[in-house]
Amino acid sequence: MADKAVFLSVREVGELVRTQQVSPVELAETFLDRLQTLGPDYNAVVTVTRDRALEEARTAEREIASGEYKGVLHGVPYGVKDLLATSGGIATSWGAAPLRDQTFDYDATVVTRLSNTGAVLVAKLAMVELAGGMGYRQPNASFTGPCKTPWDRDRWAGGSSSGSGAAVAAGLVPFAIGSETRGSILSPANNCGVAGLRPTYGRVSRYGAMALAWSLDKLGPICLTADDCGLVLDAIAGPDANDPSTSDRPYVYEPHSGERRFRLGVLADAAEGVEDAVRDNLMKALGVLETIADVEEVRLPDLPYNAVAATISVAEASSSLENLVDNDKASELTAPEDRYGPYGRTAVLARDYLKALRLRGVIGREADDVLSRVDALVGPTMGTVASRLDTTFRGGGERTYSDVLGAVGNVAGLPSISVPSGFSNEGLPTGIQFVGRAYDENTVLALATAYQSLTDWHQRHPVNLVPDN
Repeated sequence: MADKAVFLSVREVGELVRTQQVSPVELAETFLDRLQTLGPDYNAVVTVTRDRALEEARTAEREIASGEYKGVLHGVPYGVKDLLATSGGIATSWGAAPLRDQTFDYDATVVTRLSNTGAVLVAKLAMVELAGGMGYRQPNASFTGPCKTPWDRDRWAGGSSSGSGAAVAAGLVPFAIGSETRGSILSPANNCGVAGLRPTYGRVSRYGAMALAWSLDKLGPICLTADDCGLVLDAIAGPDANDPSTSDRPYVYEPHSGERRFRLGVLADAAEGVEDAVRDNLMKALGVLETIADVEEVRLPDLPYNAVAATISVAEASSSLENLVDNDKASELTAPEDRYGPYGRTAVLARDYLKALRLRGVIGREADDVLSRVDALVGPTMGTVASRLDTTFRGGGERTYSDVLGAVGNVAGLPSISVPSGFSNEGLPTGIQFVGRAYDENTVLALATAYQSLTDWHQRHPVNLVPDN
């Protein structure tokens, strides 16, 4: 029975556990086996946490049998991006070869909160080294190798939460936790054909997570459905004394009732510079959305959105990762450009960083002005389908797509969710994203859930998932 839980939503898996049709131990063993047999084929896994998982699963089984059911995540396996601290001697590598044996004696707040729900940690998942903070230009920027999308093993799973996206798409875990500074949840969601939620900045504690850019970093769930993302966010959101940046605004997930009509804004140039498959699927998705929403064209003022995001990220990363540079650990990184990238990052001028911070306020006000008139902004998650593993990016070749929604959302700390919008002729997934006002995750989740109720893209899964010999 546990095998049938693969590719079920978190809500469906949770119901099997609640009704004792499947035991947490059986579930854990099923996903542990998949992680060990299939995980290496996608370079998606750093550590399989078998001992901890079975201990947590046995505890969950005893609790449920005795009537101490804690909720929908009780007994459900999950994985976390390997930048989240885990106790018990489990390594936290940050995706970097020189840190592959790094350990902590505590759990990140997100891990603790999931443990408190009875969820079962089964894996630490692969990521781009140092969450891309050294300026990588290739999918190979990780000591575990380039993470592959389960839809095509010659294509990239996206960065930097690569393993989290690939593991969910391949049915290695029912859900995972990723992080985003400038696209690292939405990118793997797009490339792997799953749902990824970037919460409002400050909604989820980052205590115990590697710091890249402290005014941009966010933690969020990657799942099969938008509804699953809401369930996981409900468990991990909330203030934390160990992370002063967290908000004390309460969060309770409210599943979409299906009764309201929405208002959506589409940027006038949303489809400019994107690949044909992305454009075609966006147009089809907007046609579907018009049955549940009034869609109007909107405009944002001409501001240097991407430059502001990049300046803040680069400047803050040069500080947060300075110990690696000072200790000459950068020379041991996997991607060649990452070995010298940090030195160039220290050249960002203080005046440019301060200017970017001032412009951040302008961007936030302008975005909120537009969002005050609609429920969310909608657009393509990425301008392309998953790139080939031998592709060079960020400086390699011509970049025709300017991801304004991604830049605005991250600079202003706004919530966004990506869900699948279709496939290219090559069978590669595309994504559509909904960006909402700060602390209004429930609206973007409702929109994405409503869209998924009218489409079946999220119900399609990669085939031929068998381990290489």
